[in-house]
Amino acid sequence: MTDDFLLLNPGPVPLTDRVRRAMDAQMVSHRSADFEAVYERAQDGLDYVFTRSTLDETRTADGGTSLLLNGTATMGMEAAVANLVEPDDEVVALVNGKFGRRFARIADRHARCTRVEADWGTSVDLEAVEAAITDETAVVTMVHNETSTGLLNPVAEVGALAREHDAQFVVDGVTSIGGDEFRLEDWHVDVAVTDAQKALAAPPGISAMYLTERAIAAVDGDAAPFYEDLDWHLRKAADHQTPFTSAVPLFRAMAEAVEQIVEEGMPDRIRRHRRQARAFGEGFTAMGLERFPEATGPTGLSNTLTAIALPETVRADPDAFFDAVAERNVSISGGQAHLGGEIFRVSNMGNLADDQILRGVRTVGEAMADVGVDVDLEAGLGAARDALES
Repeated sequence: MTDDFLLLNPGPVPLTDRVRRAMDAQMVSHRSADFEAVYERAQDGLDYVFTRSTLDETRTADGGTSLLLNGTATMGMEAAVANLVEPDDEVVALVNGKFGRRFARIADRHARCTRVEADWGTSVDLEAVEAAITDETAVVTMVHNETSTGLLNPVAEVGALAREHDAQFVVDGVTSIGGDEFRLEDWHVDVAVTDAQKALAAPPGISAMYLTERAIAAVDGDAAPFYEDLDWHLRKAADHQTPFTSAVPLFRAMAEAVEQIVEEGMPDRIRRHRRQARAFGEGFTAMGLERFPEATGPTGLSNTLTAIALPETVRADPDAFFDAVAERNVSISGGQAHLGGEIFRVSNMGNLADDQILRGVRTVGEAMADVGVDVDLEAGLGAARDALES
């Protein structure tokens, strides 16, 4: 085995040398001016990512605030819900994958939750969403890019429905923000949550959220868990600090990661992610494999990860396929929950080079052949190269 290890999981993703070096400096106090400068750098970069994630860098929100959290995005998801509801309030949660389900489970702990469900990997029924959201709905939750299935859900359409009823709209943008278009104001998003370890390409352990002025006005920190009191987080963020001890090395890495995004520019980063996702999707289908999710209506396919159905013959012993991938020093992900043994998922989030995408296509094709699946590897590689060159 001579090739370097290649991490193609949908989080964590590979880190650049600059991000890795950022964690290696001597420790400082989280209440020092040195740390405050790090937080400010990270916050400035996140403001750019949250509000300029378009193909022309149009500003998509004004007056809001980016926060960094000492916890993964699940903390941000819970903080968003818990600070915006009372126990008797209604949350409408859209569920068509694992992370939509997680939002619903969080809502169950803090309010009354009404679920609008679809089979994992299928599109949400907008008519059902419209029927579920009423003037009594306090919050609507939704996952933009469903990591468990590879679907890009219709945030714009749901956001319009939420705004019609004056509900706060909370969106998990964990595997889209930093890699794909995200329009806060146009989509009526009040709170957006993302994670360090996904398209931002920083280490796991911290996360970020953006609150619009409308959301900030509605926050009630006293209703939230002590650690997730967003009133407190907002006050400390004004001084470039967190309420509690900060994960200093991870904040340094985040600052470096988002500065690299600013240097690349969101338009170029979005186009690169879309091109590389096409290469994965078209490469795998050209070799004879099938996409897993079914996108209909305004729902689309993810531009940051690709989910592929395992052939029937592989489902009998999926470990053999994943072992064949690992033998080539590549890591990919299987399905989650009941999709385990049914699909595999690969990521193009972060800062992958085109040759790494091609290596991923080749590795999957060779591993399929190892376990007896008749694939056309050259056709797959040719389709992937064509997509990368388009």
